[in-house]
Amino acid sequence: MRIAVVGAGFGGLSAAKVLRQSGFDVTVYEKAPDVGGVWSRTRRYPGLLTQNDKGTYHLSDLRMPRHYPQWLSGEQVQRYLESYVETFGLGPTLRLATEVVCAELVDGETAWRIGSRPAGSDEPPTWERYDHLTVANGIFSEPNIPAFPGRDGFVAAGGRVLATGELHDLATVRDRHVVVVGHGKSSCDVAVPVSDVAARTHLVARELLWKMPRKLGPVNYKYLLLTRMGEGLFRYVTLRGVERFLHGPGDRVRQAMLRSVGAAATRQLKLRELGLVPHGTFSDIARSTVSLATEGFSDRVAAGRIAVHRDTVVEELLVDGGRPAARLRDGTVLPADLVICGTGFRQHVPFLDPALHARLQDGSGNFLLHRQILPIDVPHLTFAGYNSSFFSPLSAEMAAVWIAAYLRGGVDLPPAVQMREQVCARLAWMQERTAGHHARGTNIIPFSMHNIDEVLDELGLNVGPLTRARQWLLPVDPAAYRRVTPRMIRRTAASAAGRGAAATTVPADDAPAGRSS
Repeated sequence: MRIAVVGAGFGGLSAAKVLRQSGFDVTVYEKAPDVGGVWSRTRRYPGLLTQNDKGTYHLSDLRMPRHYPQWLSGEQVQRYLESYVETFGLGPTLRLATEVVCAELVDGETAWRIGSRPAGSDEPPTWERYDHLTVANGIFSEPNIPAFPGRDGFVAAGGRVLATGELHDLATVRDRHVVVVGHGKSSCDVAVPVSDVAARTHLVARELLWKMPRKLGPVNYKYLLLTRMGEGLFRYVTLRGVERFLHGPGDRVRQAMLRSVGAAATRQLKLRELGLVPHGTFSDIARSTVSLATEGFSDRVAAGRIAVHRDTVVEELLVDGGRPAARLRDGTVLPADLVICGTGFRQHVPFLDPALHARLQDGSGNFLLHRQILPIDVPHLTFAGYNSSFFSPLSAEMAAVWIAAYLRGGVDLPPAVQMREQVCARLAWMQERTAGHHARGTNIIPFSMHNIDEVLDELGLNVGPLTRARQWLLPVDPAAYRRVTPRMIRRTAASAAGRGAAATTVPADDAPAGRSS
């Protein structure tokens, strides 16, 4: 079976590794000239760091290098993924700097015809046939920049509008007036280094989001939100085990824990003094509105290097006194040589035609994916890493395991009608829980481990109860899942042979997870 994978970030590379080990012929298409996805050098912005410590942000069978710091830079994550390619011999599968421009079902919807060409060129596409397509371009691949009124005149006057991922060096903003739009991770990350060199830096936030410092007093944040206990503080669609206690008899304890964390974050980040306390309560992070606080952001605000305009938006771009500017909803006009947008991403698959794309979604544009992986109405198609997660590398890798098991005949799926009912019920719950802010059904935060459990439970391959119990108090270590792929290959060997799958070499499952040197 020939499989095309689109994207060479954590999702695409882990899919390539797992699928190759499972006996499939894999080709990975990547538009960028390097691997990494959001960590590619073509997309890294100044100040880009991980929100996870290095112990929780890696794939199961290759740890981050020992000499890396606890909080990783974008460049370090990209180097790690290059080492992953080298360690598992994925180089021959890669077609870097190659853009997929079209993918269409052919032969009675039994195969895919993939059209690709060198990235950035206008050449006619080269076409190849594949038996299966795995989409791994991620939900952070196409920035969603607002359609600001007046943009044409603003640009004609010398103004520029960029996504955060399009800012690659600080020379662009030195001694310029900069307006950063958004209060998410990328906006705050960018605002700090920009404010050190820009003439003036304004941050415009429609809604302030809750932020977590790296440490709450002496306690590392990873012990609060990167554990099952941290996840269990927020009510999931179904409650099991300890969660029944936390949201039942122990609810006062749960609420007190959340209040104390919120109070500590407010105090440490000086949110009240700076006028940056978000509306609502800290428990609102269950609506996926939390991110790690950018180091130095509060200090820059206190020093006047960053001016935050909260609860407002940029109404229009204009020319004021011959200079580019931005007008806010309250009438304030800000000088703006550059407008840098951290305003989210579009969730869509750009190389599918509209009719086919519509079959992936409901009437509101939400993706209908079983386990965030399998479309209900489009055959021979899967998604790897197509969700936001506190443990995105591990989530993507376990999705790859599910895909390999599925293609080897090792997944017993419920009927399509039942899958649709389950997905629609989950979307309705997400709609209510997040007030519609669920990124077309792809945002699973803060319930990352619940998603991984559901994927592996369906395969009968979840880690044991002792490992899961440790994860209640200790940060999740992806290395605990290093045996899942070899177990899947052994378990599906008979069904794979019956389907005529290629012979496979089962990787050792008793060796410790590898380390980069």
